[in-house]
Amino acid sequence: MKRKTGIITSAYFALDGAQDGFRRMKADGFDCADYQNFIQTDTPLFCCSDEEFERHLVQDKAAADAAGIEIFQTHAPWRYPPQDATPEDRAERLEKMKKSIWGTSLLGSHYMAIHPIMPFGPFDGSDPEELIRLNLEFFAQLLPTAKQYDVTLCLENMPMRAMCTSTPYQTQRIVQLLNSEKMGICLDTGHCSVFDISPANAIRYLGEQVKILHIHDNNGASDWHWLPWNGAIDWQEFRTALAESPSPAVVSLETDLPAKMPQELKNILRPGLAQVAKYFV
Repeated sequence: MKRKTGIITSAYFALDGAQDGFRRMKADGFDCADYQNFIQTDTPLFCCSDEEFERHLVQDKAAADAAGIEIFQTHAPWRYPPQDATPEDRAERLEKMKKSIWGTSLLGSHYMAIHPIMPFGPFDGSDPEELIRLNLEFFAQLLPTAKQYDVTLCLENMPMRAMCTSTPYQTQRIVQLLNSEKMGICLDTGHCSVFDISPANAIRYLGEQVKILHIHDNNGASDWHWLPWNGAIDWQEFRTALAESPSPAVVSLETDLPAKMPQELKNILRPGLAQVAKYFV
């Protein structure tokens, strides 16, 4: 399988500047984008009318098309610290998740990365059964919207050690319990590393259930989002496992150059990020 390569849109633009950002992304050597503008929900994108929301995303889709970039995947709303503690919190997040699913379809994408809800916070593992129940209840409410817009919800493994929903294998269990063709897995390599789980072993085990990837590295202790080969992951093994995998996922980097780096240096070095992604294909 000849895989495409991608990177997070936040490496090239924020809410504005999509047209130039997509052009630069393509010029640097990427094929695809991981659209990040749904993550924060206190932005103009979520405060505007439905008509303005649709117009903005149709414009971003047109900019990507003009540049020759496919928006292969998006990232759902994610507030940190989590705001999932009450039924009202979860209802508010649910509506914005549904809007993001619609937005994903407007962008021409069929995959959206989602995080588990964390009603007890990221560090409380005292009631695993209730945590799983609440997550199943929450995602079940999203599935009709996912089916309506033909978007697969890709549950992401997380770096929170206390939570029983974090490892790739725990993530798979939730997906299996939901039992829907519109549920898949987002395999995050850095989050695997925090649990000392080999991303290569995980992708071999999960197979075609892995619909999208978040590729980055760390020191095995914290979620740093480093460029591959800067941390603890065995990337040669992952490259081999990915080549053998039936997963349809794009090699999508969830990392960027340092924010403080001068722009002229970023312009020189970013094509190297595309070459890192291409190494895996």
